[in-house]
Amino acid sequence: MEVRKKKVAAAGRVIMDVIQAEWEPLSHWELDQRLDRAVEEMLEADLVAQVQEQEQSASVTLQESQQEDSTPPNKAQAATPRLLESGTPACALQRSHATEVMEANPTVQYVTNFLQSSNTSYSKNRLSGRARLSLSHTVLLSLTLLSKRISYRSVSSSFHLEKGNIHRIFFSFCDQVIAQKDRLIQWPIGQEALQHLLPFSSWLGRNEGLEKRGLPRVLGVLGDTRIPIRLPAGKPDSESEAPEAKRLKNEPHPDSWLNLELVCNDKGRFIYCHISKGSEKDRGSALAERLQQHPEMVPPGTCLIAGVGYPLTEQILTPFSTGQNPQENLYNRSLGTHLGRFNQVVADLKERFQKLRYLDMGNYDRAKAVVLTACILHNVFLDMGDVTKGLIERSTLEVVKEVNEDAAGVKMRETVVTLLYSALESGTQ
Repeated sequence: MEVRKKKVAAAGRVIMDVIQAEWEPLSHWELDQRLDRAVEEMLEADLVAQVQEQEQSASVTLQESQQEDSTPPNKAQAATPRLLESGTPACALQRSHATEVMEANPTVQYVTNFLQSSNTSYSKNRLSGRARLSLSHTVLLSLTLLSKRISYRSVSSSFHLEKGNIHRIFFSFCDQVIAQKDRLIQWPIGQEALQHLLPFSSWLGRNEGLEKRGLPRVLGVLGDTRIPIRLPAGKPDSESEAPEAKRLKNEPHPDSWLNLELVCNDKGRFIYCHISKGSEKDRGSALAERLQQHPEMVPPGTCLIAGVGYPLTEQILTPFSTGQNPQENLYNRSLGTHLGRFNQVVADLKERFQKLRYLDMGNYDRAKAVVLTACILHNVFLDMGDVTKGLIERSTLEVVKEVNEDAAGVKMRETVVTLLYSALESGTQ
């Protein structure tokens, strides 16, 4: 009797475990595992389909050649499976297919040539990692990780490498790209800066008369975006770290994202890049300090455009938080055109490098390295003429007040407001 009771109790526990597993939400670890498994199944199905297609084509070719030699069809059909089983196993076909894709991909070849021509201490043929992986295969592997929301585990299956080795190879690639930062993300000076200036207002166009009276041309657009990352281990919940009056319940923890601050020129090229933790709130402070120390970075008669929340200075013009009259609204619309262009560049960056939509890593330095690598490669792809267009994300409107308005910045903005409205009233072309 007692044995029966124990069996019934054990069966009841099994049933309760099954019900609990079905109704309880998945943990982050379980969800990641299921997503990895689903992606692996998709990749495996794709590779199997490619292998089957190559098997069919090889079978047809073999049969045709043997029929031409007057070989009986039954012998040809019998020989085909043995040839495929012994001479072209699936892994060899996969490697052959990967090599063909790599050789046919101009992006992989361009980045490979770029890294080979760079003057670094790294080997020009191979990067670090226990696997003997060529530079071109390393580029293909790393670009695959950057361009898709895919895990190391899935890539390790595709490239037949250990997950830990994939990690080392990828970050070695990032280090080599980052070594070229100063060469690829450069602030323009001299004649180069003058070649990329844009009119302040798109509806006015270039107007030398207004420029002589103080209307600046635009050197670049300053803005930022958030890159979500995994919350580092040991971090408290968002509600427990600050009083409820200071933090909304649904507001994410500031360490769950990186701040990516950029300046782009008229071509969408990054000329400045600054990455910081989400808890750092001083927008544009590092660049504003740098411009104050080196005012020649923004030549006379030019300016940078930035959104509300950035410091208003003589060199950085920002919109009014809310337009109070037609003059201010006209000014805000002129700035809105430039800010929209920045938003499009950020959308293009995230569309090309979809890993930036969420970095599943809690280490700040590693996450920063991935983001910086993507920004540098963005300029590399622009150099090769490879353009990707993304969809601008709809962000929730946040109330941001104007900060750090210095007297020179206020005076400069008032001058621009007056010039724009006078041009509109007089119908200046």
